[in-house]
Amino acid sequence: MPIIELTTQINAPLERCFDLSRSIDLHKISTAQTKEEAIDGVTAGLIGLNEYVTWRAKHFGITQRLTTRITEFKRPAYFVDEMEKGAFKRFRHEHIFETHHSGTKMIDKFDYDAPLGVLGKLANFLFLEKYMTTLLEERNSVIKDFAETDKWKKLLSI
Repeated sequence: MPIIELTTQINAPLERCFDLSRSIDLHKISTAQTKEEAIDGVTAGLIGLNEYVTWRAKHFGITQRLTTRITEFKRPAYFVDEMEKGAFKRFRHEHIFETHHSGTKMIDKFDYDAPLGVLGKLANFLFLEKYMTTLLEERNSVIKDFAETDKWKKLLSI
């Protein structure tokens, strides 16, 4: 059970960072390289408690579908999305937000199991953990960019 933990410092208010992190539209922007599309559930705007989204994306040359649901939600400090259907055996992604100096400390805890038993463990060791870490870092970089500039105004009406 690998757990990827990332911390990102953002010079922007807590509420803005929280809402950008649950923006379906921002997620699409941050995953342009995998051509992610929201095809069912909440497909635009902000996702909230007990809502789900199904994504279609291309990873490792294979088109995949992934459905996640927001299972815990406490604005603006914390939310969790968990896989309901998809290529992983399971995953739970905790999004934690703390006021830090003049901005926000955003913490991701991505806890997952690869499918396929021993083969999945080998894939994780060889490339999957690095691949997922890079995806999360790219997503966080886009959140930071939007939060710290006026770009957030295109997506949020705070």
